[in-house]
Amino acid sequence: MRNYLTVMVATICLGIGLASAIRAQDVDLRGQRQQLKVQQKRERDALKTQQRNIKQSWKNARISPATRNETKHQMQRSSRDLKQKQKDSMQDLKDRQKALKENQRAYGQ
Repeated sequence: MRNYLTVMVATICLGIGLASAIRAQDVDLRGQRQQLKVQQKRERDALKTQQRNIKQSWKNARISPATRNETKHQMQRSSRDLKQKQKDSMQDLKDRQKALKENQRAYGQ
């Protein structure tokens, strides 16, 4: 009877330890997503500031309409590229998190 009780207590303690480790990983996953969102926001703000500064510099200089159009198109390309890069990185993070959760489920069963 004592052996049974000792095994049960050890099993319960081990189960509690594993459950807290899994919860800690979930918090880390949320933290990674939040960190990625903050980084992406900084990148968008930096690009907007850069583009605003370029447009502001046009007011003080003589620039041909062709150069303006070319620069505007380049800024649009930069915006599209940044948006696509951020979308891809967010999807990559989601895929990694999904794979991790599937591994945890498979390991738990």
